[in-house]
Amino acid sequence: MTFETERRALQRVVALAGLVPVLGGLYGVLFGQAGLGGGAFDVSTDSHFRYLSGLLLGIGLLFWSTIPGIETKASLFRFLTMVVLLGGLARLLGLWLTGVPSLTMLAALGMELVVTPLLCLWQMRVANRAGAVVL
Repeated sequence: MTFETERRALQRVVALAGLVPVLGGLYGVLFGQAGLGGGAFDVSTDSHFRYLSGLLLGIGLLFWSTIPGIETKASLFRFLTMVVLLGGLARLLGLWLTGVPSLTMLAALGMELVVTPLLCLWQMRVANRAGAVVL
């Protein structure tokens, strides 16, 4: 696979994977905790849920901002991966402390602990192939 083919493939996959935090975050901002279904909820919990959904939306938009010139965006890509990985570890702790969540939350856990780190490794490979300075 040529460098340019691999670079474009990575850009497409990041664009597609970025839909998860962008759409999930936007949904959480607009519908709050009630968007998950269930009964009554606390207003403060809903406020916190919307705040965290806004952060998720921002993470997705920042991942999308790395798409142009993705081979030169290693620092931002690594930082975002670290943030997502830390969130995934927190979710994993919650799984251990409170039980197994819904399939949607398990899928999110897979994105956080598996897909995002793999994309980061791929981005590092593309950056190295481009000869970009990676800090």
